[in-house]
Amino acid sequence: MTVKRTKTILHMDGDAFFVGVEVAKNPKLRGKSVVTGEERGIVSALSYEAKAIGVVRGMPIFKVKKDFPNVIILPGDYASYVKYSGMMFDIVRRYADDVEEYSIDECFADLTGLERTLKMTYKEIAERIKKEINDELDLSISIGLAPTKVLAKVASKYVKPNGLTIIEKDNTKEFLVGTPIEKIWGIGPKTSESLKIKGIKTAQDFIDKDIDWIKRNYSKPIEVLWRELRGEYLMEIDPNPKTEYSSIQKTQSFHPATNDKVFLLSQLSKNIEGACAKARYYHLIPKKVSFFLKSQNFQFSACSIKLHTPSNSPEIINSLVEKKFTEVYKRTILYRTTGVTLEELIPDSVAQGDLFGSNAVSDKFSVIHKQIDALEERFGKNMVYLASSNNARNNKKKGTESDDLDRDLLFL
Repeated sequence: MTVKRTKTILHMDGDAFFVGVEVAKNPKLRGKSVVTGEERGIVSALSYEAKAIGVVRGMPIFKVKKDFPNVIILPGDYASYVKYSGMMFDIVRRYADDVEEYSIDECFADLTGLERTLKMTYKEIAERIKKEINDELDLSISIGLAPTKVLAKVASKYVKPNGLTIIEKDNTKEFLVGTPIEKIWGIGPKTSESLKIKGIKTAQDFIDKDIDWIKRNYSKPIEVLWRELRGEYLMEIDPNPKTEYSSIQKTQSFHPATNDKVFLLSQLSKNIEGACAKARYYHLIPKKVSFFLKSQNFQFSACSIKLHTPSNSPEIINSLVEKKFTEVYKRTILYRTTGVTLEELIPDSVAQGDLFGSNAVSDKFSVIHKQIDALEERFGKNMVYLASSNNARNNKKKGTESDDLDRDLLFL
C-alpha cells in the first residue's frame, strides 16, 4: 500500500453542542447546570456543569428532577441546532474548500497547502476558526490538527472544552499511549473487547503490533485504522453532501403515560407521516419498517415489517403498522413514547413494483403526496395530514418537535 504525502487534517467538534446553542440563545444559562431532552424523557445533552455534579447522558429526566433539583431542564430545539450547525460549518468553509460534515456538530477539513495560500500557519488558521465561531455564534468548539482523520479525531478529544491540539508524525506516541483503545474512532465494543483480550489496551499498544499481526487477526477496515494511527492518510475527506442513509427515525414522548390504544395509534401515524415526508424529500423509499412502544418504565416492545413493495406513502405503512399493533401493545402497560424507523432505504428511482399490482396503489398515493409536499413547501408544514394523526396533533405535549430543518439530524 502506497503511503500518501503528508496532509494536515482539521477535525472540529462542538463542546456540549446542543446545550451550547441553548446558552447562545439565552446567555443567562451560562455557567449553570443545564440539560436538554425534556420532550424525550431522557438527557440528550448536558452542560459541563451538569456533568460535574453527576448527571450523565441518557439519564431519565424524572431522576434528574429528583436527584438534581437545581438542574435546568429544557426541551430540545432541533431546528436551532441545525441552523447553528450550518453557520458553524460555513465559517470553516471560509478557510477550506474540502469540508466533510460528519455529524451535526463535527466536521473534517483538509487544510493541506493553505499555509501558503492564506499566509498563516495551520495553528493560526485553526485559531481563527475557533475565534470566529465563538465571536459570531457564541459557541465553544475543540479542534484537532493531524496528518490523518483518525489522528485528528484523537486530537480534538484530547483537550475539551475549547481545546486546540496538534498531533504530528513525530509526536503521536505521547497522545496514543494514554488513549484507551475503545476511544479510537471506528473501533466498536466487540473489536475493542477482542483487542483487550489480546493485551491491547491503548492506541499505542495497537500500532505497536506489526502489519502481519493486524492482517492475520482483523479485517481491512481495522488495518486502515491502524495505518491512519501511524500517520498514513488513507481516509479521504468527502466534501459531498450526504445522499444515502441507512434509516430515518421519528419518535415522540408524551405525558402522562397512557394505555389509550387510539391515542398510541395516532402518535404512530404522526411518526409515520413525519418519517415518510423526510424520505420523500431525499427521494428514498424503505424496504422495511419497524415501530416501537416504550413504557413509563423505559421498557421497549417493537415489531419489524418487511414491505412487499417499497413505499414512502404513510397510508400504506400506517395500514401495515395497525395490523401489527397488537403484537407490541399490552392493555395493562402505560406507554410514554412511540417511534417509527424506515429501514433499508433505496433511491425511489430504482424501486420496483411487485407482480400483483400493489405498486399501482403506491403510485396513486405518491402522486397525491407530491402535490401535498409542493403545497407545504410553499405555504408551510402540516397543511394536510392523515385523519389517523389527528388525535396526536390535537394533544401535542410540551417540547419542540423536529421540523424540516432537522432532516439530517434524524438520519442514522
